[in-house]
Amino acid sequence: MHLIGRRTVAAMLAGATLTPVALPRKLSAQTILAPKPEPEVELRGIDTIMPTNPPAPPAAQGFTDADGRDVTLAAFLGKGIVLNLWATWCTPCVAEMPALDHLAGLLAGDGIVVLPLSSDRGGAKVVRNFYDSHNIAHLGIWLDKFGQAARGWGARGLPTSIVIDRQGNERGRLEGGIAWDTDAAIATIRKLTA
Repeated sequence: MHLIGRRTVAAMLAGATLTPVALPRKLSAQTILAPKPEPEVELRGIDTIMPTNPPAPPAAQGFTDADGRDVTLAAFLGKGIVLNLWATWCTPCVAEMPALDHLAGLLAGDGIVVLPLSSDRGGAKVVRNFYDSHNIAHLGIWLDKFGQAARGWGARGLPTSIVIDRQGNERGRLEGGIAWDTDAAIATIRKLTA
């Protein structure tokens, strides 16, 4: 198949003579179907956390669960929360997801919940497909489909994570991809969510 550009069409309409042009080599099916490799992203350490002084409750914002039911952070009062604002199209978000999933599995018995709020417009189906293809087993599906909660919580970009203690107070936030499953990260999350 040959693609015709605007100039070619304009020349054809004007009755001009067209000059043959060399076409690029053909692409093989393997080239077209080969998955695009994920770019390397260096995950940051938990030491990049910005403490919230004084600790205070985050703004009241709603989001939805996988079934489209409305939820607020009040539903998790009494538990420590690692709230992660992310999207499947966000490269550092994708890079940190396996470690965040591992963190969720490690801390589930401690009364600490990891809430990854996806801003993907495709909703739960897109997130579920992502989880399946990346072997994510410990994270639930939570949606901030239009980014309203992220804006209300003052997120400057994705990923942004907010650490909330059992009394419902924000204790710190992190921006960028984080190595969540290190000993230092686990200890810090346990301390901040106590």
